[in-house]
Amino acid sequence: MLFKVEMKVNIPHDIDADVINEIKAREKAYAQDLQRQGKWRHLWRVAGSYANVSIFDVADNAELQDLISNLPLFPYMDIRVAPLCRHPSSIHEDDR
Repeated sequence: MLFKVEMKVNIPHDIDADVINEIKAREKAYAQDLQRQGKWRHLWRVAGSYANVSIFDVADNAELQDLISNLPLFPYMDIRVAPLCRHPSSIHEDDR
């Protein structure tokens, strides 16, 4: 199943910079691993904001919930999820 996931990061200003840098490093490694697995198919930064729009390709809602809730920055995120399905006018065969 494909899902569009919008993530906006809201890190409190009073958190130690070293702690946040460590969390961001873990976040990057985790996100890149999911991309290599094909589960995090697309990742775009939203210009002018600490946010992204992503496409996940996972088995079901439960798998998506598991992946998202394990993001190291998850406690600092506002997340919106929308399930996607193939559009009948699409000319691409790989957009399942």
